Amino acid sequence: MNNIHITEHPLVQHKLTVMRDKDTGAKEFRELVCEITTMLGYEATKDITLTEIEVQTPVATARSKVVKGAKLALVPVLRAGLQMVDGFLNLVPAAKVGHLGIYRDSESGENVEYYCKMPVDVSERDVFVLDPLIATGHSVVAAVDKVKSFNPRSIKLLSIVASPEGLDVFRKAHPEVEVYLASLDEGLTENGFIIPGVGDAGNRLYGTK
Repeated sequence: MNNIHITEHPLVQHKLTVMRDKDTGAKEFRELVCEITTMLGYEATKDITLTEIEVQTPVATARSKVVKGAKLALVPVLRAGLQMVDGFLNLVPAAKVGHLGIYRDSESGENVEYYCKMPVDVSERDVFVLDPLIATGHSVVAAVDKVKSFNPRSIKLLSIVASPEGLDVFRKAHPEVEVYLASLDEGLTENGFIIPGVGDAGNRLYGTK
């Protein structure tokens, strides 16, 4: 699983534990999603190209490194992925943001796309798809399918928790896409919830049922 990166950072694991707790309220849950995304984004951007420039410090002239022409785009999968955007923008404020609405119809089993808006220059950018959970994997597969249709320079996926079943579905569909996770959990319930998971991320983020 060379393209699967699961962080073991103590702070990420601590924050994830608080997220899992059923008594954690919506406000704190939102904050934790944002904070964990920042940490995952730190890992996912470690291969950004650098170049050296000359700067004048208060003491002397220094040769120092800066990001070389990074053009990034964030594509949250609505609605839960929205909460991950600010966490990533904390790292890269200049990144552009697209939006993609996809859900899986419970009766037909088909993926339904209801909204798509991408940056006009997305084909010139490295795209980070944001979705906090990979449960069955079908929706995020469809999301990456859609992003690929715009021919971006590259695609990475940031999620917080995944099931083995969902990750397997995703890897079979998009084996070249790198995935960044805080946890690979045990499995799925009959209703498609991750075990032990965090419950329904959208409902917990926004206080809905």
